[in-house]
Amino acid sequence: MNRVYVFNETSEDFSKVEKDLKKILKYALKLEKVKKAECNVILVDNKKIHEINKAYRGIDRETDVISFALEDNLDIKMEVRILGDIYISVDKAKEQAESYGHSFKREISFLAVHGLLHLLGYNHEEKRDEEVMFQKQEEVLSKYGITRSL
Repeated sequence: MNRVYVFNETSEDFSKVEKDLKKILKYALKLEKVKKAECNVILVDNKKIHEINKAYRGIDRETDVISFALEDNLDIKMEVRILGDIYISVDKAKEQAESYGHSFKREISFLAVHGLLHLLGYNHEEKRDEEVMFQKQEEVLSKYGITRSL
């Protein structure tokens, strides 16, 4: 069984969002045929994600999502895979949802799936890798029923 934990470090109530994120990420893990895995989603504001981005990536600005994959550093296989942490800026998600003309639910779901795919080893550094990763993101979102019109 896969487990997704969501921690809200903002002052806003995101209880509905937290439930949605758990469901969609469990669905994404199922589509990826991942069993017995856990990950964390941490909802933060722009100030916090800016601090994280600067400290860990050396980039002095906020971003929308940052993933820290634990399996990158582990050579041992565990009974339950501990995938890592996904930090999402809810401020950035709101800004981008408005900018792209879709719902906050669509944007935060997109960012969560994007972060999860990074935890699973996908990246978008090369054009071909980007195509694969973005295709998987859209597949998860559309099969789950989260479209751009939401």
